[in-house]
Amino acid sequence: MHDNNLHKHGYDLDLLSDSYPDLKPHFITKEDGLISIDFTNPASVLALNSALLKEHYGVNDWELPLDYLSPPIPSRVDYILHIADLVGEKNKTGLDIGTGANMIYPILGTAMFNWKMVGSEVDPESYEFATALQNKISLPKSRKISNIQLRLQEDRGAILKNIIKPQELYDFTMCNPPFYSSEDEAIKANQRKNKNLGNEVSDRNFAGKSHELWCNGGEALFVKRLIKESVAFKSQVGWFTSLISRKENLPKLEKQLTKLKATYKIVPMNSGNKKSRFIAWQFEK
Repeated sequence: MHDNNLHKHGYDLDLLSDSYPDLKPHFITKEDGLISIDFTNPASVLALNSALLKEHYGVNDWELPLDYLSPPIPSRVDYILHIADLVGEKNKTGLDIGTGANMIYPILGTAMFNWKMVGSEVDPESYEFATALQNKISLPKSRKISNIQLRLQEDRGAILKNIIKPQELYDFTMCNPPFYSSEDEAIKANQRKNKNLGNEVSDRNFAGKSHELWCNGGEALFVKRLIKESVAFKSQVGWFTSLISRKENLPKLEKQLTKLKATYKIVPMNSGNKKSRFIAWQFEK
């Protein structure tokens, strides 16, 4: 994890449960006697995330329906910190593509660095929940929830078009693209994961709406579309970025960026045993 990530040494569950008492009922005792939570239980993960946001970032009243994807806070913090390394910390404006019902990146960007953030979302239901959540949550006194704007992407064939307005300038865009290419692929991957962990395997026992988890062509095609569309906004954005979960997708993306004469870099990230990365690119203005 990033050197500045508060969660690189794990969680203090006692501290978190003191700050957020609803976490304590989710405690379990592992075979080695250590206290943990059941990370396969969406309700437990949601409670942990709420506790982390409250204790470490001063975010109160964050919530999420259990059938939505509950983002792991440490890895989301990592992406924010690496973005700060890329563009700096003070007086920045960013766009989170596909902010979801949880709008976690705009919340963290504002809570951590007081950034101005726009969150775009293509799913009307997620957009409506995020809008209601924005009106409910509170941030530390020095941070303004009004720094966050939510915008509904009404054109499912577009990513940046209709979201980035004329004359607007952004220091960066960020994106956590849908990982899988189909529901069937998502189910099979989840079954393999649970089998390897020794958990009960079912047809579909993971949280997340379809638009959060898969899209036609999966991660690679989505990011290729984003790269192609980004050319039209090169004068308005400092750095375009996107998480890339599958390392094998990088060569085709690098090929496209080279073809479009973009300057790019690949930034590695690690969360526990999981290795990930994001790709960042920009064009000569």
